[in-house]
Amino acid sequence: MAKDTEAAEQAPEYSATKDYHDPPPAPLVDMEELTKWSFYRALIAEFIATLLFLYITVLTVIGYKSQTDPAKNADECGGVGILGVAWAFGGMIFILVYCTAGISGGHINPAVTFGLFLARKVSLIRAVLYMVAQCAGAICGVGLVKGFQKAYYVRYGGGANEMSPGYSKGTGLGAEIIGTFVLVYTVFAATDPKRNARDSHVPVLAPLPIGFAVFMVHLATIPITGTGINPARSFGAAVIYNQEKAWHEHWIFWVGPFVGAAIAAFYHQYILRGSAIKAFGSFKSTA
Repeated sequence: MAKDTEAAEQAPEYSATKDYHDPPPAPLVDMEELTKWSFYRALIAEFIATLLFLYITVLTVIGYKSQTDPAKNADECGGVGILGVAWAFGGMIFILVYCTAGISGGHINPAVTFGLFLARKVSLIRAVLYMVAQCAGAICGVGLVKGFQKAYYVRYGGGANEMSPGYSKGTGLGAEIIGTFVLVYTVFAATDPKRNARDSHVPVLAPLPIGFAVFMVHLATIPITGTGINPARSFGAAVIYNQEKAWHEHWIFWVGPFVGAAIAAFYHQYILRGSAIKAFGSFKSTA
């Protein structure tokens, strides 16, 4: 016992802080990426992940509407409910981010890609082509839903985002901005390499908090906008459904998420991570 105590006293003291240097920012334009297979593999991963995301979630939305359709004398409290729809979106993001994080970073959302681009985590070329792959995947995913269940798809609105009656455009835009801020802020926090180095004693499975962020935002904003917070999700549903109500106020589902992502990137990088301090040099950072 005395030996154990002696050994413990001689052991090096644990330090909660570790030396850490931020990785260099991604180049604005990196043409070399276009010559690498890993880049195209990442694009394929983003395409397939977004396809699967839209396929499962839009089917869930349509199934819920079918199970509660008053015209069919269905139980208004039947089906998965809003809680189940939110779980479908959050759960799929958890699964798909877990599967693709090591290949493409698991963005599956143009707003997330945009926020990471503003933080110089990805190059302009990667950001643009990721967004193209995500939107193409979303269109194909919703296309599969329509192909398999066309009658239900058309009858129940194709899972397209639209403003709910009684809410103004400003309310919808605000809901999309704040909801996307929550998501992108969570992405930054869960994947921050400095946090992983400093708080290595607190393991974080990044896909889990990201999926929960999507789940919680859906609970709050489904009654307002149906919850976009992902321009690819809104765009894919609008393209395949292609009715006026799908395109009416569609801009909200692009402007809101991009503004929310920009605010989250600024807040995390310049306030929490001290980039403003580095830029102006006025205060000593203790982060």
